[in-house]
Formats: sequence, C-alpha cells, structure tokens
Amino acid sequence: MLRVEHITKNFGSYRALNDVTLEVRQGSIFGLLGPNGAGKTTLIRIINHITQADSGAIRLDDKPLTDEDTLKIGYMPEERGLYKKMKVGEQAIYLAQLKGLSRKDAEQRLKQWFGRFEIESWWNRKVEELSKGMQQKVQFIVTVVHEPKLLIFDEPFSGFDPVNATLLKNEILRLRENGATVIFSTHNMASVEEICDDIALINKSQLVLSGSVKEIRRSFAQDRYQIEGHLSKETLILPQGFELEQMSQEQGSKEFSAIVRIHEGLEVNDLLLQLLPQCKITHFQEILPSMNEIFIRSVQNDKI
Repeated sequence: MLRVEHITKNFGSYRALNDVTLEVRQGSIFGLLGPNGAGKTTLIRIINHITQADSGAIRLDDKPLTDEDTLKIGYMPEERGLYKKMKVGEQAIYLAQLKGLSRKDAEQRLKQWFGRFEIESWWNRKVEELSKGMQQKVQFIVTVVHEPKLLIFDEPFSGFDPVNATLLKNEILRLRENGATVIFSTHNMASVEEICDDIALINKSQLVLSGSVKEIRRSFAQDRYQIEGHLSKETLILPQGFELEQMSQEQGSKEFSAIVRIHEGLEVNDLLLQLLPQCKITHFQEILPSMNEIFIRSVQNDKI
C-alpha cells in the first residue's frame, strides 16, 4: 500500500534519514522502530507532507503521494495537539471537519466513538480538565473518525495504564480487520510482538532491519531449546556438541527443566536422540529471541 523509496533528509549538517526504503503491506500493522533520534518521527512527518524529503519518493497505492492523499491518512503524533481551552466535543468536530467530514457526519460518528469508549460525559468538558490518558483517548478518536485507509500512530500507548493500553490495542486490531493499514512507532517491544505483522528498524538515520516479525525472530534464533520432563536416570548427560545452559531439578524428584543449545553441525533431531533414552519429554520448544532482545542487539551492533 505504501512504499518509501530512497528517502534522504538533512537538517543543516545533520542527516536525519539516509537512503531509507521500506514497504507497508495493505491491511497490515507495521511497527516503525528505533532508538530516540533515529529518524522515525522525521519519516512519519515526510509521509504526512508536514516536511519534505531532500530526495526520494513516497508512493501510496503505487502512485506518488499528493497533498490530497493526506485526507486518507489519520496521524496521531507523539506530542498531542489538542487545544486545552476548547470543549472536547466542539474541538473533535472541528478536527473531523478538517479531514473532510461535514459537521453532521462528524457529530454522528464522534458520538458513536464516544459511546464506544464510554466517555460521553466528556463532550462538554474542556480538554484541560482531562487527565493525560483521557486526552489521549480523545486524540485517538479524532485520528480515526474520518475512517482513513492509512493510520499512523507515534507512541500511541504512552500515558496509558495497562487497561486502557489493552483497549487501544484491541481497537487498532479491529481497525485492521475492517481494512485499515496501520503504522505505529513505539518503544514497547511487547506490543510489537503482540500486534505487528511487519517491522522496520531505523538506527542512526539508516534502515538496519525490516521484514515480518515471525521471520525476523526466526532469523535471530540461536538453536536454544526449552525442555521439561521426567528423568529415567539421576541426571541429564549430554555429549559434546550440546551445551546444557540451565538445569533445574528439585531435590528428590526426577522432574526437570532445562535449556540446551545445539552447536553448529548438529540438528534438533540429534538432540532428541540424546534425550529420549534418558527421559520422558513433556515439553519441548525452541526459544526464539524477543523483539526487545533483537532491538538491543541490532542497535548495539548497528548491523545485521
């Protein structure tokens, strides 16, 4: 749906983005990741035509992105932009009208969303009377109310307690199910694992990693396995080529839990052949690195 092609952006002598290319699939949730100052927000602002790239192009539905296309985009920036002295309802209607809705349609849709979030009583309150989390709910609603085909959220879960963060995640998933494509930038790697289909990691202005979450986690696997079971012997003995990283066994019991790494040249079936004569296996699973581990390793190495 969206293609970023060789985007470069400089601010004076500082290069914020350096030849970044990535693709966002139709109907997917795409995580845009990176440490602070990596260039994520700059790229988001370029997609929204808030600022211009020095070189490269943005294509939406295989056509060059135009100013008119921004009406098809919903953008919730990290620095929220509600006017604190205005009443919530009037402000929400005003922002919806900026995205092309009539006042009647805006009010009708907003009332539905306020009911969905159980915040009808906020309609005539001033924004400054709301907590940060309450303001974020309003900001989310005005981002999605015009039913854009592309939604961009910059740190959407910031300021939310776990209950409301879960509410927002569920709404993002529902929007995808209804046909929206979602890009969100976050430092919450647990959320990335939970809801993202694909990710791109930017570090020091450059793209260093991109692809599906499942494939990336698999590519970073280190042939480590979690094993649980019941020993037929006193302890577990493995030959050279298998590293017993961790072994726990209660005194007097033959129930055990272990983590084993397979060295290069050996396969998982070789490990099973070693285990089966020694124990009854009740749980066997490959240990895949978390997105948090992958993020840290990628940023620290600055290369894949």
